[in-house]
Amino acid sequence: MIRTFEEILSKAREKGPKTIAVAVAQDEDVLKAVYAAYKYGIINAVFVGDKEIIESIARENGIDLDGFEIIDVKDKAEACRIAVEQVRKGKASMLMKGFVDTSVVLKAVLDKEAGLMSGSLLSHVGVLKVEGYDRLFILSDAAMNIAPTLEEKVKIIENAVKVAHALGNDNPKVAVLCAVEKVNPKMQATLDADELAKMNERGEIRGCTVGGPFALDNAVSVEAANHKGIKHPVAGHADVLITPDIEAGNLLNKSMEYFGRAEKAGIIMGAGAPIVLTSRASSDESKLNSIALAVLISSK
Repeated sequence: MIRTFEEILSKAREKGPKTIAVAVAQDEDVLKAVYAAYKYGIINAVFVGDKEIIESIARENGIDLDGFEIIDVKDKAEACRIAVEQVRKGKASMLMKGFVDTSVVLKAVLDKEAGLMSGSLLSHVGVLKVEGYDRLFILSDAAMNIAPTLEEKVKIIENAVKVAHALGNDNPKVAVLCAVEKVNPKMQATLDADELAKMNERGEIRGCTVGGPFALDNAVSVEAANHKGIKHPVAGHADVLITPDIEAGNLLNKSMEYFGRAEKAGIIMGAGAPIVLTSRASSDESKLNSIALAVLISSK
């Protein structure tokens, strides 16, 4: 089982290179990240966007474009459509957002006739390495689904579990997080967590062990779980953290990054291929990690 980002990069090099299609590629940060991944030997790339601007950014940053295909498209929506088409036709294994609003990329992905939807739900899956823990944490959903229903939480778990499997964890322990670890009829998140655990027991959610409700402490700390007298295979040993809504997910994700100094990667799951959507605030290391993660997922 992969436990560090160094191992992710090493395994991605073994699996790669895979081809990534970059939608509206005229973005300095994205071009740098893709070039770093290319030099690391994990990807090839198709840049879709304004060729003149792409070449200008490359010259200014010492990026050699000789090994890349560039499809010259000025219109951003059309560039997204063509990048998606590259993936749909098998010319690329994954998609990456460049200098364009996320909504424009997702519109192309969600197109019923020409998009990449697989019948699942799109959800953001973060992978984080926090100092002091012997494993990577998978966190979802911190960016896509505002207030997921029970049915949507099932899909969010399934997407997160696919990432865990790509990291070599065949039976990840999934903790459904709430503010408390006991079912409270006044707290819908605890009712959902209890039902998700029961669905897992009935075999309706597979490839993992689901437990909940858990507060964060007794999901990740054996000591906290023991102190509360919680006896469950997931208690204190969670690999996957499922948050009740986007606010909780986003706050936990960013607190782990900024307060906990966690290394991180992020991916959009649920489409026909992994989608790399990096923030401008993300570090160069995080962008490279995200591309490497996409390579592993696309190799499954």
